[in-house]
Amino acid sequence: MLTAHPEPARTTPARSARSAVWLRLLGAVVAGLLLYVAFPPFGAWWAAPLGLALVVAVVDGCRVRSAFGLGALVGVAYQLPLLNWTGEYVGAVWLLLLVALVVVVAVPVALFPLVTRLPGAPVWVACVWVAGEALIERWPFDGFPWAKVAFGQPGGLFAPLASLGGAPLVSFAVALSGAGLWALVRALRPPRRPRAAAGALVAVLLGPLVGLATLPSVRADTPGPAITVAAVQGNVPRAGLDFNAQRRAVLDNHVAQTRRLADDVRAGRTPRPDLVIWPENASDIDPIRNADAAREIRAVTDEIGVPVVVGAVLSGTRGPDGTLVQGPRNASIVWVPGQGPGATYVKRHILPFGEYIPLRGVAELVSPLVDRVTDFEPGTGTGVLPAGPARLGVVTCYEVVFDDSVRDAVRGGADLLTVPTNNATFGYSDMTYQQQGMSRLRAIEHDRAVVIAATSGQSAIVAPDGTLVARTGPLFTPGLLVETVPLRTTTTLATRLGPGPEWGLVALGLAAVAVGLVRSRRDAA
Repeated sequence: MLTAHPEPARTTPARSARSAVWLRLLGAVVAGLLLYVAFPPFGAWWAAPLGLALVVAVVDGCRVRSAFGLGALVGVAYQLPLLNWTGEYVGAVWLLLLVALVVVVAVPVALFPLVTRLPGAPVWVACVWVAGEALIERWPFDGFPWAKVAFGQPGGLFAPLASLGGAPLVSFAVALSGAGLWALVRALRPPRRPRAAAGALVAVLLGPLVGLATLPSVRADTPGPAITVAAVQGNVPRAGLDFNAQRRAVLDNHVAQTRRLADDVRAGRTPRPDLVIWPENASDIDPIRNADAAREIRAVTDEIGVPVVVGAVLSGTRGPDGTLVQGPRNASIVWVPGQGPGATYVKRHILPFGEYIPLRGVAELVSPLVDRVTDFEPGTGTGVLPAGPARLGVVTCYEVVFDDSVRDAVRGGADLLTVPTNNATFGYSDMTYQQQGMSRLRAIEHDRAVVIAATSGQSAIVAPDGTLVARTGPLFTPGLLVETVPLRTTTTLATRLGPGPEWGLVALGLAAVAVGLVRSRRDAA
Protein backbone atom coordinates (compact mmCIF):
# COMPACT_ATOMS: atom_id res chain seq x y z
CA MET A 1 0.00 0.00 0.00
CA LEU A 2 1.40 3.36 -0.99
CA THR A 3 1.30 6.22 1.50
CA ALA A 4 0.99 9.71 0.17
CA HIS A 5 3.41 12.17 1.78
CA PRO A 6 2.38 15.83 1.77
CA GLU A 7 4.64 18.11 -0.15
CA PRO A 8 6.58 20.63 1.98
CA ALA A 9 4.95 24.05 2.08
CA ARG A 10 6.48 26.36 -0.42
CA THR A 11 7.41 29.88 0.48
CA THR A 12 5.49 32.13 -1.88
CA PRO A 13 6.96 35.40 -3.17
CA ALA A 14 4.26 37.32 -1.27
CA ARG A 15 5.17 35.58 2.01
CA SER A 16 8.88 36.28 1.45
CA ALA A 17 8.11 39.92 0.78
CA ARG A 18 6.08 40.19 4.00
CA SER A 19 8.86 38.54 5.97
CA ALA A 20 11.38 40.97 4.51
CA VAL A 21 9.20 43.92 5.51
CA TRP A 22 8.85 42.65 9.09
CA LEU A 23 12.60 42.08 9.29
CA ARG A 24 13.23 45.65 8.17
CA LEU A 25 10.76 46.98 10.74
CA LEU A 26 12.31 44.93 13.51
CA GLY A 27 15.79 45.96 12.41
CA ALA A 28 14.80 49.65 12.54
CA VAL A 29 13.59 49.31 16.13
CA VAL A 30 16.71 47.43 17.21
CA ALA A 31 18.91 50.00 15.47
CA GLY A 32 17.27 52.85 17.37
CA LEU A 33 17.62 51.04 20.68
CA LEU A 34 21.31 50.39 20.01
CA LEU A 35 21.83 54.12 19.47
CA TYR A 36 19.99 54.80 22.74
CA VAL A 37 22.02 52.44 24.94
CA ALA A 38 25.25 54.06 23.75
CA PHE A 39 24.36 57.03 25.95
CA PRO A 40 24.89 57.29 29.71
CA PRO A 41 23.96 55.84 32.10
CA PHE A 42 24.38 52.67 29.98
CA GLY A 43 27.50 53.99 28.26
CA ALA A 44 27.71 51.17 25.70
CA TRP A 45 29.54 53.45 23.24
CA TRP A 46 30.30 50.54 20.89
CA ALA A 47 26.56 50.02 20.33
CA ALA A 48 26.29 53.24 18.27
CA PRO A 49 28.27 52.02 15.22
CA LEU A 50 26.37 48.72 15.38
CA GLY A 51 23.11 50.66 15.42
CA LEU A 52 24.11 52.78 12.45
CA ALA A 53 25.25 49.69 10.54
CA LEU A 54 21.79 48.24 11.08
CA VAL A 55 20.13 51.50 10.02
CA VAL A 56 21.96 51.36 6.67
CA ALA A 57 21.14 47.67 6.28
CA VAL A 58 17.39 48.05 6.81
CA VAL A 59 17.06 50.84 4.22
CA ASP A 60 19.47 49.35 1.68
CA GLY A 61 17.65 48.92 -1.61
CA CYS A 62 14.56 50.84 -0.43
CA ARG A 63 12.91 53.73 -2.18
CA VAL A 64 13.22 57.11 -0.49
CA ARG A 65 9.64 57.06 0.81
CA SER A 66 10.03 53.63 2.39
CA ALA A 67 13.40 54.59 3.83
CA PHE A 68 11.79 57.69 5.38
CA GLY A 69 9.23 55.49 7.15
CA LEU A 70 11.93 53.15 8.45
CA GLY A 71 13.99 56.16 9.50
CA ALA A 72 11.04 57.51 11.46
CA LEU A 73 10.81 54.16 13.28
CA VAL A 74 14.53 54.37 14.06
CA GLY A 75 13.96 57.88 15.39
CA VAL A 76 11.14 56.82 17.69
CA ALA A 77 13.08 53.87 19.10
CA TYR A 78 16.12 56.13 19.59
CA GLN A 79 14.63 59.40 20.79
CA LEU A 80 11.61 58.26 22.80
CA PRO A 81 13.53 56.53 25.61
CA LEU A 82 16.44 58.99 25.42
CA LEU A 83 14.38 62.18 25.71
CA ASN A 84 11.30 61.23 27.70
CA TRP A 85 12.65 63.32 30.59
CA THR A 86 11.61 66.46 28.68
CA GLY A 87 7.98 65.59 29.45
CA GLU A 88 8.57 64.50 33.03
CA TYR A 89 6.43 67.32 34.45
CA VAL A 90 4.76 69.03 31.48
CA GLY A 91 2.84 66.01 30.23
CA ALA A 92 2.27 64.82 26.67
CA VAL A 93 3.13 68.20 25.16
CA TRP A 94 6.72 67.01 24.74
CA LEU A 95 5.44 64.72 21.99
CA LEU A 96 5.40 67.83 19.77
CA LEU A 97 9.16 67.94 20.19
CA LEU A 98 9.48 64.20 19.63
CA VAL A 99 7.60 64.37 16.32
CA ALA A 100 9.89 67.12 15.04
CA LEU A 101 13.02 65.26 16.10
CA VAL A 102 11.86 61.97 14.58
CA VAL A 103 11.33 63.76 11.26
CA VAL A 104 14.85 65.19 11.42
CA VAL A 105 16.25 61.68 11.97
CA ALA A 106 14.11 60.20 9.21
CA VAL A 107 15.22 62.67 6.54
CA PRO A 108 18.92 61.70 6.37
CA VAL A 109 18.01 58.01 6.70
CA ALA A 110 15.66 58.43 3.74
CA LEU A 111 18.60 59.74 1.71
CA PHE A 112 20.88 56.79 2.51
CA PRO A 113 19.66 54.65 -0.44
CA LEU A 114 20.73 57.43 -2.80
CA VAL A 115 24.36 57.23 -1.65
CA THR A 116 24.85 53.58 -0.72
CA ARG A 117 25.41 52.62 -4.38
CA LEU A 118 28.10 55.23 -4.92
CA PRO A 119 31.81 54.35 -4.70
CA GLY A 120 33.01 55.00 -1.15
CA ALA A 121 29.46 54.65 0.19
CA PRO A 122 30.40 54.59 3.94
CA VAL A 123 31.95 58.06 3.64
CA TRP A 124 28.84 59.53 2.03
CA VAL A 125 26.50 57.85 4.50
CA ALA A 126 28.49 59.34 7.38
CA CYS A 127 28.44 62.80 5.77
CA VAL A 128 24.67 62.62 5.28
CA TRP A 129 24.25 61.64 8.94
CA VAL A 130 26.32 64.65 10.03
CA ALA A 131 24.16 66.87 7.79
CA GLY A 132 21.11 65.61 9.68
CA GLU A 133 22.75 66.44 13.01
CA ALA A 134 23.69 69.89 11.71
CA LEU A 135 19.99 70.45 11.06
CA ILE A 136 19.06 69.27 14.56
CA GLU A 137 21.62 71.74 15.94
CA ARG A 138 19.54 74.57 14.48
CA TRP A 139 15.98 73.27 14.07
CA PRO A 140 13.36 72.71 15.49
CA PHE A 141 12.84 75.32 18.22
CA ASP A 142 16.23 76.94 17.57
CA GLY A 143 17.81 73.49 17.74
CA PHE A 144 17.62 70.47 19.99
CA PRO A 145 20.81 68.46 19.36
CA TRP A 146 20.67 66.42 22.58
CA ALA A 147 20.72 63.11 20.70
CA LYS A 148 23.88 63.63 18.62
CA VAL A 149 25.62 60.25 18.52
CA ALA A 150 28.85 61.97 19.59
CA PHE A 151 27.36 62.54 23.06
CA GLY A 152 27.21 58.79 23.62
CA GLN A 153 30.98 58.47 23.11
CA PRO A 154 32.81 60.16 26.05
CA GLY A 155 34.28 56.90 27.33
CA GLY A 156 35.01 55.24 24.00
CA LEU A 157 37.68 55.02 21.32
CA PHE A 158 36.07 57.76 19.21
CA ALA A 159 36.10 60.42 21.96
CA PRO A 160 39.65 61.78 21.35
CA LEU A 161 38.55 62.85 17.86
CA ALA A 162 36.59 65.65 19.54
CA SER A 163 39.88 67.51 20.03
CA LEU A 164 40.42 67.47 16.25
CA GLY A 165 37.01 68.37 14.86
CA GLY A 166 34.54 68.62 17.72
CA ALA A 167 31.32 66.68 18.14
CA PRO A 168 30.59 66.63 14.35
CA LEU A 169 33.84 64.76 13.65
CA VAL A 170 33.05 62.22 16.38
CA SER A 171 29.59 61.65 14.93
CA PHE A 172 31.11 61.29 11.46
CA ALA A 173 33.63 58.69 12.68
CA VAL A 174 30.94 56.66 14.45
CA ALA A 175 28.70 56.73 11.37
CA LEU A 176 31.64 55.90 9.11
CA SER A 177 32.48 52.88 11.23
CA GLY A 178 28.85 51.72 11.24
CA ALA A 179 28.40 52.19 7.49
CA GLY A 180 31.76 50.49 6.94
CA LEU A 181 30.54 47.48 8.91
CA TRP A 182 27.47 47.26 6.69
CA ALA A 183 29.67 47.53 3.57
CA LEU A 184 32.02 44.86 4.91
CA VAL A 185 29.20 42.36 5.43
CA ARG A 186 27.86 43.09 1.96
CA ALA A 187 31.31 42.70 0.36
CA LEU A 188 31.84 39.32 2.06
CA ARG A 189 28.64 37.86 0.66
CA PRO A 190 28.96 35.69 -2.49
CA PRO A 191 30.33 36.71 -4.86
CA ARG A 192 32.98 38.05 -2.50
CA ARG A 193 34.74 41.28 -3.43
CA PRO A 194 38.09 41.41 -1.64
CA ARG A 195 38.94 44.98 -2.64
CA ALA A 196 35.57 46.30 -1.50
CA ALA A 197 35.96 44.35 1.76
CA ALA A 198 39.38 45.92 2.34
CA GLY A 199 38.00 49.41 1.80
CA ALA A 200 35.08 48.72 4.12
CA LEU A 201 37.46 47.43 6.80
CA VAL A 202 39.38 50.71 6.61
CA ALA A 203 36.13 52.59 7.16
CA VAL A 204 35.33 50.45 10.21
CA LEU A 205 38.72 50.91 11.84
CA LEU A 206 39.74 54.42 10.80
CA GLY A 207 37.94 56.29 13.57
CA PRO A 208 39.07 54.07 16.47
CA LEU A 209 42.67 54.00 15.17
CA VAL A 210 42.86 57.78 14.82
CA GLY A 211 41.26 58.06 18.23
CA LEU A 212 43.92 55.85 19.78
CA ALA A 213 46.66 57.83 18.01
CA THR A 214 45.21 61.09 19.34
CA LEU A 215 44.76 59.85 22.91
CA PRO A 216 48.31 60.68 24.13
CA SER A 217 47.91 64.34 23.15
CA VAL A 218 44.49 64.47 24.85
CA ARG A 219 45.97 63.06 28.06
CA ALA A 220 49.11 65.21 27.96
CA ASP A 221 49.65 67.14 31.18
CA THR A 222 50.10 70.72 30.02
CA PRO A 223 52.15 72.81 32.50
CA GLY A 224 50.30 75.80 33.89
CA PRO A 225 48.43 77.29 36.84
CA ALA A 226 45.78 75.45 38.82
CA ILE A 227 43.13 76.50 41.34
CA THR A 228 41.01 74.80 43.96
CA VAL A 229 37.33 74.96 43.10
CA ALA A 230 34.24 73.91 45.06
CA ALA A 231 30.91 72.79 43.59
CA VAL A 232 27.97 73.12 45.99
CA GLN A 233 24.94 70.84 45.66
CA GLY A 234 22.33 72.06 48.13
CA ASN A 235 19.44 69.81 47.04
CA VAL A 236 15.77 70.77 46.70
CA PRO A 237 12.68 70.05 48.82
CA ARG A 238 11.13 67.87 46.10
CA ALA A 239 11.51 66.96 42.45
CA GLY A 240 9.63 68.52 39.58
CA LEU A 241 8.44 71.94 38.52
CA ASP A 242 7.01 72.49 42.01
CA PHE A 243 10.47 72.50 43.56
CA ASN A 244 10.46 76.30 43.21
CA ALA A 245 7.30 76.57 45.30
CA GLN A 246 9.78 76.38 48.18
CA ARG A 247 12.28 78.75 46.63
CA ARG A 248 13.59 80.01 49.94
CA ALA A 249 14.32 76.44 51.04
CA VAL A 250 16.43 75.88 47.90
CA LEU A 251 18.44 79.04 48.59
CA ASP A 252 18.80 78.14 52.28
CA ASN A 253 20.08 74.67 51.34
CA HIS A 254 22.88 76.13 49.24
CA VAL A 255 23.74 78.67 51.90
CA ALA A 256 23.87 75.87 54.50
CA GLN A 257 26.15 73.71 52.34
CA THR A 258 28.48 76.63 51.72
CA ARG A 259 28.61 77.33 55.46
CA ARG A 260 29.47 73.69 55.99
CA LEU A 261 32.31 74.17 53.50
CA ALA A 262 33.52 77.24 55.42
CA ASP A 263 33.45 75.23 58.68
CA ASP A 264 35.49 72.44 57.06
CA VAL A 265 38.03 74.99 55.79
CA ARG A 266 38.39 76.59 59.24
CA ALA A 267 38.81 73.16 60.82
CA GLY A 268 41.49 72.18 58.31
CA ARG A 269 39.45 69.29 56.94
CA THR A 270 39.19 70.86 53.48
CA PRO A 271 41.57 73.16 51.57
CA ARG A 272 40.29 76.69 51.06
CA PRO A 273 38.84 76.98 47.56
CA ASP A 274 39.73 79.85 45.26
CA LEU A 275 36.24 79.79 43.77
CA VAL A 276 32.82 78.39 44.75
CA ILE A 277 30.20 77.50 42.14
CA TRP A 278 26.50 77.17 42.88
CA PRO A 279 24.14 75.48 40.41
CA GLU A 280 21.52 76.91 38.12
CA ASN A 281 18.43 78.10 40.03
CA ALA A 282 20.19 77.93 43.41
CA SER A 283 18.40 81.21 44.13
CA ASP A 284 15.06 81.37 42.38
CA ILE A 285 14.46 84.45 44.49
CA ASP A 286 15.93 87.36 42.55
CA PRO A 287 18.91 88.39 44.72
CA ILE A 288 19.21 91.73 42.94
CA ARG A 289 15.67 92.84 43.84
CA ASN A 290 15.12 90.84 47.03
CA ALA A 291 17.04 92.21 50.01
CA ASP A 292 16.62 89.05 52.12
CA ALA A 293 18.11 86.80 49.45
CA ALA A 294 20.95 89.26 48.84
CA ARG A 295 21.67 89.41 52.59
CA GLU A 296 21.96 85.62 52.84
CA ILE A 297 24.24 85.33 49.81
CA ARG A 298 26.40 88.25 50.91
CA ALA A 299 26.83 86.83 54.41
CA VAL A 300 27.92 83.36 53.26
CA THR A 301 30.17 84.80 50.54
CA ASP A 302 31.93 86.96 53.12
CA GLU A 303 32.20 83.93 55.39
CA ILE A 304 33.87 81.70 52.79
CA GLY A 305 35.97 84.66 51.66
CA VAL A 306 36.14 83.85 47.93
CA PRO A 307 33.89 84.62 44.94
CA VAL A 308 30.72 82.55 44.70
CA VAL A 309 29.09 82.08 41.30
CA VAL A 310 25.36 82.13 42.06
CA GLY A 311 22.81 80.59 39.72
CA ALA A 312 19.79 82.87 40.05
CA VAL A 313 16.50 83.74 38.39
CA LEU A 314 16.20 87.46 37.67
CA SER A 315 12.61 88.62 37.83
CA GLY A 316 10.69 89.73 34.78
CA THR A 317 9.69 93.34 34.23
CA ARG A 318 6.14 94.56 33.64
CA GLY A 319 4.97 97.82 32.15
CA PRO A 320 2.45 100.23 33.71
CA ASP A 321 -0.45 98.25 32.25
CA GLY A 322 0.85 94.97 33.71
CA THR A 323 2.11 93.65 30.38
CA LEU A 324 5.33 91.62 30.61
CA VAL A 325 8.02 93.80 29.04
CA GLN A 326 10.92 91.48 29.79
CA GLY A 327 10.59 87.86 30.85
CA PRO A 328 12.50 86.29 33.74
CA ARG A 329 16.14 85.47 33.01
CA ASN A 330 18.30 82.54 34.01
CA ALA A 331 21.54 84.10 35.21
CA SER A 332 24.92 83.30 36.74
CA ILE A 333 26.20 86.10 38.99
CA VAL A 334 29.71 86.38 40.41
CA TRP A 335 29.21 87.42 44.05
CA VAL A 336 32.40 88.99 45.40
CA PRO A 337 33.24 89.05 49.14
CA GLY A 338 32.85 92.53 50.60
CA GLN A 339 31.44 93.89 47.35
CA GLY A 340 28.33 91.98 46.30
CA PRO A 341 27.08 91.09 42.81
CA GLY A 342 29.48 91.60 39.92
CA ALA A 343 29.77 90.14 36.43
CA THR A 344 26.61 88.42 35.19
CA TYR A 345 25.81 86.04 32.34
CA VAL A 346 22.24 85.34 31.18
CA LYS A 347 21.61 81.95 29.59
CA ARG A 348 21.13 82.40 25.86
CA HIS A 349 19.99 78.92 24.75
CA ILE A 350 16.83 78.27 26.77
CA LEU A 351 15.19 74.85 26.95
CA PRO A 352 11.99 74.27 24.96
CA PHE A 353 9.20 72.80 27.09
CA GLY A 354 11.29 73.54 30.19
CA GLU A 355 12.06 77.27 30.14
CA TYR A 356 9.63 78.26 27.44
CA ILE A 357 6.76 76.61 25.59
CA PRO A 358 6.99 76.71 21.78
CA LEU A 359 3.66 76.86 19.97
CA ARG A 360 1.99 77.59 23.30
CA GLY A 361 -1.51 77.77 21.82
CA VAL A 362 -1.15 74.28 20.36
CA ALA A 363 0.68 72.98 23.43
CA GLU A 364 -2.16 74.05 25.73
CA LEU A 365 -4.53 71.84 23.75
CA VAL A 366 -2.23 68.87 24.36
CA SER A 367 -1.53 69.38 28.06
CA PRO A 368 -2.85 71.87 30.64
CA LEU A 369 0.43 71.47 32.55
CA VAL A 370 2.17 73.90 30.21
CA ASP A 371 0.59 76.77 32.16
CA ARG A 372 3.09 75.97 34.92
CA VAL A 373 6.00 77.03 32.67
CA THR A 374 6.77 80.75 32.46
CA ASP A 375 8.59 81.75 29.28
CA PHE A 376 12.14 82.92 30.05
CA GLU A 377 14.00 85.61 28.16
CA PRO A 378 17.25 84.49 26.45
CA GLY A 379 20.47 86.44 27.01
CA THR A 380 23.48 87.26 24.86
CA GLY A 381 27.26 87.17 25.15
CA THR A 382 29.94 84.50 25.39
CA GLY A 383 29.44 83.49 29.02
CA VAL A 384 32.98 84.41 30.11
CA LEU A 385 33.02 85.80 33.66
CA PRO A 386 35.99 87.01 35.73
CA ALA A 387 35.69 84.85 38.85
CA GLY A 388 38.62 85.22 41.21
CA PRO A 389 41.73 83.75 39.58
CA ALA A 390 39.72 82.12 36.78
CA ARG A 391 38.16 83.36 33.60
CA LEU A 392 35.12 81.17 33.91
CA GLY A 393 33.19 80.01 30.86
CA VAL A 394 29.57 79.51 31.94
CA VAL A 395 27.57 77.02 29.84
CA THR A 396 24.28 76.80 31.68
CA CYS A 397 22.67 73.35 31.69
CA TYR A 398 21.03 72.83 28.27
CA GLU A 399 23.61 75.06 26.57
CA VAL A 400 26.24 72.32 26.78
CA VAL A 401 24.61 70.58 23.80
CA PHE A 402 25.36 73.51 21.48
CA ASP A 403 28.76 73.59 19.82
CA ASP A 404 28.77 77.38 19.58
CA SER A 405 28.00 77.97 23.29
CA VAL A 406 31.07 76.10 24.49
CA ARG A 407 33.31 77.22 21.63
CA ASP A 408 32.38 80.90 22.12
CA ALA A 409 33.30 80.69 25.82
CA VAL A 410 36.69 79.15 25.10
CA ARG A 411 37.44 81.53 22.24
CA GLY A 412 36.38 84.36 24.52
CA GLY A 413 39.21 83.52 26.90
CA ALA A 414 37.71 80.99 29.34
CA ASP A 415 40.41 78.92 31.07
CA LEU A 416 37.87 76.86 33.04
CA LEU A 417 34.34 75.76 32.11
CA THR A 418 31.34 75.27 34.34
CA VAL A 419 27.96 73.68 33.64
CA PRO A 420 25.60 74.89 36.39
CA THR A 421 22.43 72.84 36.09
CA ASN A 422 19.06 72.29 37.71
CA ASN A 423 18.17 68.66 37.07
CA ALA A 424 15.50 68.74 39.78
CA THR A 425 13.09 69.88 37.08
CA PHE A 426 13.42 66.43 35.48
CA GLY A 427 13.16 64.25 38.56
CA TYR A 428 14.98 60.93 38.75
CA SER A 429 15.41 60.62 34.99
CA ASP A 430 18.68 59.89 33.17
CA MET A 431 18.99 63.51 32.03
CA THR A 432 21.76 64.34 34.53
CA TYR A 433 23.94 61.41 33.39
CA GLN A 434 23.45 62.23 29.72
CA GLN A 435 24.46 65.82 30.40
CA GLN A 436 27.51 64.62 32.29
CA GLY A 437 28.59 62.65 29.22
CA MET A 438 28.26 65.77 27.07
CA SER A 439 30.38 67.76 29.53
CA ARG A 440 33.07 65.10 29.33
CA LEU A 441 33.15 65.31 25.54
CA ARG A 442 33.33 69.13 25.71
CA ALA A 443 36.32 68.87 28.06
CA ILE A 444 38.17 66.80 25.45
CA GLU A 445 37.03 69.03 22.60
CA HIS A 446 38.48 72.21 24.12
CA ASP A 447 41.13 70.95 26.59
CA ARG A 448 39.37 72.50 29.58
CA ALA A 449 38.41 71.19 32.99
CA VAL A 450 34.65 71.30 33.57
CA VAL A 451 32.85 71.86 36.88
CA ILE A 452 29.26 70.56 36.91
CA ALA A 453 27.28 72.06 39.80
CA ALA A 454 23.77 70.60 40.10
CA THR A 455 20.96 71.52 42.48
CA SER A 456 20.00 67.91 43.17
CA GLY A 457 22.72 65.84 41.46
CA GLN A 458 24.82 64.62 39.98
CA SER A 459 27.52 67.26 40.40
CA ALA A 460 30.96 66.36 39.04
CA ILE A 461 34.47 67.59 38.29
CA VAL A 462 35.80 66.62 34.86
CA ALA A 463 39.48 66.75 33.87
CA PRO A 464 40.51 68.20 30.48
CA ASP A 465 40.93 64.66 29.11
CA GLY A 466 37.28 63.87 29.90
CA THR A 467 37.86 61.67 32.94
CA LEU A 468 35.64 62.07 35.99
CA VAL A 469 37.78 63.35 38.85
CA ALA A 470 34.96 63.40 41.42
CA ARG A 471 31.18 63.25 41.58
CA THR A 472 28.48 63.37 44.21
CA GLY A 473 26.39 60.39 45.26
CA PRO A 474 22.72 59.54 44.68
CA LEU A 475 20.31 62.06 43.20
CA PHE A 476 18.43 64.36 45.55
CA THR A 477 21.05 64.43 48.27
CA PRO A 478 23.19 67.43 49.29
CA GLY A 479 26.88 67.30 48.49
CA LEU A 480 30.17 69.17 48.19
CA LEU A 481 33.06 68.67 45.80
CA VAL A 482 36.42 70.38 46.35
CA GLU A 483 39.15 69.64 43.82
CA THR A 484 42.21 71.22 42.22
CA VAL A 485 41.71 71.85 38.51
CA PRO A 486 44.05 73.27 35.84
CA LEU A 487 43.48 76.61 34.18
CA ARG A 488 44.20 76.02 30.50
CA THR A 489 44.75 78.60 27.78
CA THR A 490 45.82 76.20 25.04
CA THR A 491 43.53 75.77 22.06
CA THR A 492 42.81 72.47 20.36
CA LEU A 493 42.50 72.04 16.62
CA ALA A 494 38.73 71.73 17.13
CA THR A 495 38.62 75.11 18.88
CA ARG A 496 40.62 76.75 16.11
CA LEU A 497 38.69 75.20 13.24
CA GLY A 498 35.31 75.99 14.77
CA PRO A 499 32.34 74.91 12.63
CA GLY A 500 34.56 74.29 9.59
CA PRO A 501 34.65 70.46 9.82
CA GLU A 502 30.87 70.31 10.23
CA TRP A 503 30.17 72.49 7.19
CA GLY A 504 32.72 70.59 5.11
CA LEU A 505 31.09 67.25 5.95
CA VAL A 506 27.62 68.68 5.30
CA ALA A 507 28.73 69.94 1.86
CA LEU A 508 30.14 66.52 0.95
CA GLY A 509 26.95 64.81 2.11
CA LEU A 510 24.70 67.10 0.07
CA ALA A 511 26.92 66.69 -2.98
CA ALA A 512 26.75 62.90 -2.65
CA VAL A 513 22.95 63.06 -2.40
CA ALA A 514 22.81 65.18 -5.56
CA VAL A 515 24.99 62.68 -7.46
CA GLY A 516 22.93 59.77 -6.14
CA LEU A 517 19.70 61.49 -7.19
CA VAL A 518 20.99 62.05 -10.73
CA ARG A 519 22.09 58.41 -10.99
CA SER A 520 18.76 57.19 -9.64
CA ARG A 521 16.79 59.19 -12.20
CA ARG A 522 19.10 58.09 -15.00
CA ASP A 523 18.68 54.42 -14.05
CA ALA A 524 14.90 54.82 -13.88
CA ALA A 525 14.75 56.40 -17.32
